[in-house]
Amino acid sequence: MKKNISIRSDYKTPIDARTRRRPNLHWGLRWAAFTLGFVALGVVMAKSQEPAAEAAESVTEEAANSLASEDLALPLNVGLPEQAVAETADSAIAERQSVTVARGDTLARLLQGVDVDSRTIHAIATAGDAGRAMTRLHPGDEIDLGFDESGQLVRIDYRKAPDRRIEFVRNDGAFEGRIVEEELERRIEHAHGVIRTSLFHAAADAGLGNRMIMELVDIFGWDVDFVLDIRRGDRFTLIHESFYRNGDRVRTGKIVAAEFENRGTTHRAVRYTDADGETDYFAPDGTSMRKAFLRSPVEFSRISSRFGKRYHPVLEQMRNHEGVDYAARPGTPIRSTGDGRIVQRGRNGGYGNFILIRHGNGYSTAYAHMRNFAKGQRVGSNVKQGEVIGYVGSTGRSTGPHLHYEFRVKGDHRDPLNMEFPSVDPIASDQRERFEEKTRPLVAQLSTLGRAYAALDE
Repeated sequence: MKKNISIRSDYKTPIDARTRRRPNLHWGLRWAAFTLGFVALGVVMAKSQEPAAEAAESVTEEAANSLASEDLALPLNVGLPEQAVAETADSAIAERQSVTVARGDTLARLLQGVDVDSRTIHAIATAGDAGRAMTRLHPGDEIDLGFDESGQLVRIDYRKAPDRRIEFVRNDGAFEGRIVEEELERRIEHAHGVIRTSLFHAAADAGLGNRMIMELVDIFGWDVDFVLDIRRGDRFTLIHESFYRNGDRVRTGKIVAAEFENRGTTHRAVRYTDADGETDYFAPDGTSMRKAFLRSPVEFSRISSRFGKRYHPVLEQMRNHEGVDYAARPGTPIRSTGDGRIVQRGRNGGYGNFILIRHGNGYSTAYAHMRNFAKGQRVGSNVKQGEVIGYVGSTGRSTGPHLHYEFRVKGDHRDPLNMEFPSVDPIASDQRERFEEKTRPLVAQLSTLGRAYAALDE
């Protein structure tokens, strides 16, 4: 039986003539359904003039589906795109509110704080992938809520990442959730810094975050020892990606090209993706920035004892120190300086907790006085360059927490601070022309920026 509906002259509020009260269905949806019906009917009339019977039957079926309900109380997702569903829900919002995620907060706790009932909370938490994503909230994030005139929650928006948000819309009494991927605007920008006190202070002054400065360290870490070699007046120039949303920068991306001037020597690197899709950093001449060994097994520590003759603080006599000591806090991660296989792992006299790694071609490295070892490794395990193998401690014959690091060539101890390590994987000859074509503009831009910034620094 059809409901007796009258419409006020302002076309905003539908009134039931019998009860003189507003029906539960929002008028915006009712008006949209009427419009859909008339449009579909017009399409059917136009198509009825065409000889193609199949097309006419198809359009007639669409019209029938659109007018399937006598009172036009259609589900929100029938015949309407997702954007239209969201817009229809937005039209029902009478009040908006934001809640801020604090440490330890859960979705249930946040929604209970704004008087959302447990049944609604359960419906949201079980709404597929979107509901599962709401179990991982980050402190400081904001969640936007929309309520209708009766105080019922009808919409949730949570920006999970700069290019990803989660939205929930009440649909026919239930919540539908979806994860929305948004395309960001990619721009290429540049930055420059001069080291006055520290690399991190210079990066902050240049508007760069810690993530990007660590990427810079990773690129040049084979040529520059960022523990020993950094000097006041060293400088860097970066060409990097930035990503924007609605004109605001929301995050930085990868370094595209970089220049680091250290103690008067200029190092340059460009990012290159080869024909097979492999991406790495190379010097302008095609030499890989990666070397067979890292300069340091411990990031941002200090050297407390060098290679060579020294007075041993425990034995109280002059002895040959066959490695380099890196002083660092207990528990600081220790990295394998090269690809290799663990051939010794355990207690070793005055070395304390000790690891020996064989790298091939006669090279091996040793790590001593470790507090403990990384999990999941044993004698015979293969490790990658930069992989954590243990943590700084003070086991064995040691006066304080530090890493004793040795570099050996065919069993002979060498000073790792003065070793010239070979590069790996240079640009293949059959890709040389493509490499130069792709990277030449970046090298030219680095030169131009370098001259401009040098003039400003003086």
